[in-house]
Formats: sequence, C-alpha cells, structure tokens
Amino acid sequence: MTTLTPPAPLPDTEREFYGTKVAAVEPGGVEFIPLAERHGSPSQLLWTWASPNMEFATIAVGILGVLYWGLTFWQCLLAIVVGTAAGSITQGILSTWGPSSGLCQMVLSRTGFGFLGNILPSGLNAVIAGVGWFAVNSISGALALHVLISGLPKELCLVIIVALELGIAFFGHNLVHVFERYAFPVLTAIFVIAAIWVLSKSHPGAPAATEGAPPTLGGFLLMTGAAFGYAAGWNPYASDYTRYLKPETKKLPVALFAGLGVFLSCVLLEVAGAAAVTATKGDASVDPSLFTNLLPTWVGKLTLVAIFLGAICANVLNIYSGSLSFMTLGVRLPTRLARAIVAIVLGLIGFGVASYYLDDPSKYENFLLIIAYWIGPWLAVVFLDRWFRRGTADMAAIAQDTKYQNWAGPIAMAIGTGVSIWLFANQYPKYVGLIPTNHPAFGDVTFEAGFLISGVLYLVLHAVLKPARRTPAAP
Repeated sequence: MTTLTPPAPLPDTEREFYGTKVAAVEPGGVEFIPLAERHGSPSQLLWTWASPNMEFATIAVGILGVLYWGLTFWQCLLAIVVGTAAGSITQGILSTWGPSSGLCQMVLSRTGFGFLGNILPSGLNAVIAGVGWFAVNSISGALALHVLISGLPKELCLVIIVALELGIAFFGHNLVHVFERYAFPVLTAIFVIAAIWVLSKSHPGAPAATEGAPPTLGGFLLMTGAAFGYAAGWNPYASDYTRYLKPETKKLPVALFAGLGVFLSCVLLEVAGAAAVTATKGDASVDPSLFTNLLPTWVGKLTLVAIFLGAICANVLNIYSGSLSFMTLGVRLPTRLARAIVAIVLGLIGFGVASYYLDDPSKYENFLLIIAYWIGPWLAVVFLDRWFRRGTADMAAIAQDTKYQNWAGPIAMAIGTGVSIWLFANQYPKYVGLIPTNHPAFGDVTFEAGFLISGVLYLVLHAVLKPARRTPAAP
C-alpha cells in the first residue's frame, strides 16, 4: 500500500469537510486534498473524459482533414487514430499523478517550472480553458439550441447555456463528476446512432479533394497534429479529476479509463465528421448542419440536443480547471469560495468573447489547432522533470513550496514554443512558418517539433542550472 504524508496546507486556507457531498460548494482551491475526503474509483474517469468530447467541436476536427487538407476518408481515419492515441496515452499517464499527490495538474507542474516560472503554463491554461475553449463550446451549444428551438434568439440561447455551465462549475469537483456520469449514456446513445447513420451515407472510397490542399504527407501530418492537439488539450487538466482518489488506487486502471475515455469518444466523432464530408459530395463547411442534414429529422433533433448537452459537459471541465489554473498563479483570495468565484469571473469573460463571435463563429475554426501549440513543449518539461525525480518521495511538498524555483522549465518551454511556431506552424492564411512555406509536404509538425526542442533544451538547462531535487529540511 502506498503511504502518503500530507504536506502542510497552504496558508490562510479554511476548509470544511467536503468528502462525497454533491449539493455543496467545493471549499478551498488548489491545496492538498485531505485523506479523509478521498473517494471515487478509476472507472468514473471513463465518462468524465468521454462526455466532454461528445460535442460538435470534436466532429469539426474530423471534418478538417477531408474538407481542407486533401485526405481521403481512410487516410484521415489513420491520422485520427494515431494522433488521438498519442494524446490519450499522455492523458492516462498524467492522470495517475493525482491520487498519490492529492494535487491538481498545474500545481504538480511547478516541479518542472518552479513557483514563479509556472505562471507561464498556468496562465496560458487559465485563459485558454476558462475563456478560449469556454467561448468556442458555448457558441456551438447555443447555436444547436437556437436551431432546435427556432423561436429562441441566439443571444438568449447563449445566456441559457452559460448559466448552466457556470452553475455546475461553481459547485465543483463532485457535481462535475456526477453530471458527466449521467450525461454519458445519453450522449453515447445519440452519437452512436448518428455516427452509424452518417457512415451508412458516406462514400469512403471517394477521391481526395486536391484544389488548394497541401500534398498528401502534409495533409496527413496536419490531421495527425490536429487530432493529437485536440486529445492532448485535456492533458493540463488530467490530475484535477483524480486528486480525490485514494493514494493507494492502482495506476493501471486510472490510466486505462482516462485514456480510453478520451480515445473512444474522439475517434468516434472525428471519424463521423470525416465521413460526413464524403457524404455531401463537396458541398460542405465546418458547421453543425453539415452533420445534422444527413440525418432523419428525429435523429437530427436528438443530435442537436446532444451537441447542446456535450458543450455543457466540455465547458464545466474547462471552467473548473481554468479556475484551478488561475489559483495556481499564487493569487491569494481570502475566502473558501475563492475557486468558485474565480470560475464565475472566468466564465463571464468567456461569455463576452462568445457573444462577440456568436454571429460569425467561422473566425474560430483555426482556434481548434492553434490553441494547443504550447502543450507539446509543456509535456516535454513535465515528463522529463518527473523522470529526473523518479524515486523522490516529497514531490507534493516541492510542488507547494513557494520558494522553489526551476527556471530551466519556463525557458525551455518558451523557446520551444516560439521556435516551433516560427519554423513549422501552418495556419494558412493567418500564418505559415518558414519550413511549410518552402516545403509544403511538411504540413504542420509544430506539436512534435515543440516537444523535441523543449525536451532537448530542458535536458541541457537542467544540467546547467541544477534545480533542487528535494525540498529543504525544516529549520
């Protein structure tokens, strides 16, 4: 059995017992989860990570490969499986860090970045999760509700979905898990029926669209990167939803259920998105109607319900984890409701962004890929740092030490992200990096390049700067 010595709670923390309560606001913020409050099982991770992917944004990723990047259905399917598998494996590994540490993912990130240096990934995650993805998913959910109930103005639909998302995220961890669990069978049944119907109308053997598309290798790399980026987009949240599990929980079931939740849901909907393009015979766009127009009226209406519900499932995770990331910045709010209040504030900002783009969501298409560029470099740092610290017993204490610094992490991540985007990003017409400009066959390998560049830099900087491996002994 794993033994665990709880680190001292963060200063000024007033925490009442939370345990298995559902209709109660989760107290505190990002401090260690007391052993008396640990509960749950690894199986809950299956629906926690499957439900939020059952939304239109996931379908849209699959649409891109066939519609814009010149892939056949089968080429797109292979790229989806490869990219999603990579992002799901990292999701599974990171999820195993929660039970033993009792800490959320961005707090654990401090061992590789230091307390101050961790502001870089935590700040990015707070803005991207709590504002960026929140806005994207709220728009798709609101538009689905508007089509379903045509009498409701789009603005009112947006208010309705945001209110539901913020209400669930305000209560916190336990209600989030319960909501994902009850949404899971509904979403699964509807999207499996819809996917089978779309696949039955598709033409998998249709030739690839070549006009304006990159070479086949370039398109394949673009699709693989998009699928990886979408799945790995959940990686910075991973241990947020396992930190309440008991420390003796076996790692393999945690990794399997978390990884499978991401993999199965993403592959199902992305493949359905790719199939939908082949069924339209070239008359397609990244829009929910591309998918629902292929369905019988009753299935189409159910799918709109599922898109609305799936958007809520995704956004309660985005706003909850976004608020945790904000708390990780070190901002001290003297209230046990600090996390809940931050969730509401971030959500209201996201509502403002969503309102601005509500009438022209096409401006957000490239957001699906660009938004995850930083995750490859971040993963390189946290995995290498964990390898360097293998056998270290006080990682939770290091992660909560406000005096601990490790500048090798933020330097490696910042340089790796900047250089990989400059050289390899391919977001035509907004920005095309140096290498795809001259060699289009490279597609977009920004994720892979960022991971490798930051990894090499961290190895070198770690050897030069020699960050501490353990926390100093108490005086």
